[in-house]
Amino acid sequence: MEYNQKIYIAGHGGMVGSAIRRNLESKGYKNLILRSSKELDLRNQQAVLDFFEKERPEFVFLAAAKVGGIVANNTFRAEFLYDNLLIESNIIHSAWKSGVEKLLFLGSSCIYPKLAPQPIKEEYLLTGLLEDSNEPYAIAKIAGIKLCEAYRDQYGANFISVMPTNLYGKGDNYHPTNSHVLPGLIRRFHEARENDAAEVIVWGTGTPKREFLYADDLAEACFFLMQQYNKRELINIGTGEDLSIAELAELVKNTTGYKGKIVFDKTKPDGTPRKLMDVSKLHSLGWHHSVSLKEGIKSAYEDFMQTQTALTQGVI
Repeated sequence: MEYNQKIYIAGHGGMVGSAIRRNLESKGYKNLILRSSKELDLRNQQAVLDFFEKERPEFVFLAAAKVGGIVANNTFRAEFLYDNLLIESNIIHSAWKSGVEKLLFLGSSCIYPKLAPQPIKEEYLLTGLLEDSNEPYAIAKIAGIKLCEAYRDQYGANFISVMPTNLYGKGDNYHPTNSHVLPGLIRRFHEARENDAAEVIVWGTGTPKREFLYADDLAEACFFLMQQYNKRELINIGTGEDLSIAELAELVKNTTGYKGKIVFDKTKPDGTPRKLMDVSKLHSLGWHHSVSLKEGIKSAYEDFMQTQTALTQGVI
């Protein structure tokens, strides 16, 4: 990507999209095309076609998606499937039709089978049943991968797909029920500390193992792959390291300064037993993450505190 080329970041207001925007701006890219959901409804096919026809971006980072944690995924199953199918298909089709030079599609690690061998290699896609709680979202993301492959196969479009592991960082969603596990824990332990609560209840047994990648590390990986990777096959983005939810809860507890007890509600679902990405393909290209989980959680907690202060002051 040259500095003067037009780059469209779909979903620039979200955690991932905003991290990509910060990354590009820090490197001197100024010709960025940005549209909020109010300015452009990505579910509207004609509106997206008109936007691409008018703006003619040369590179596209497709980070726009309807996202959420276990509760949100399980509650809004139709919306997670319908909205995400529309968003990705409209952008991918319009990108091809308007002659975009390269597109990077961001998927999710939930595309892989629930009981996939660990660590999860890219070729495990479609080799087993998905985790039911987020199956609609996973199916939508799989469709996005296949769309990129199909437009490459049929039209020669340079569309690549990347599969990030669980993400967290600046601009995350800290909603009490609709957030992912790490930001949800940050909020819960912070509020428990503020209210001097005797215990914090964490869903599940605490035994599932998860891998977490700081959003700004993901943004750096996306920039790297946009520059260096041009193959049909999807590629995983992660750290190659995981820990149990119980260990994660202890880490968040210590970061927030909470002194009470952690209680696991075993009546609640655990989700996939383990999800560790095989990132050997990414490492072989020369990219490795740089932010440790401890450092990243500290940064995420600072972001949460700033967000809460801004909400209190009516800034956001």
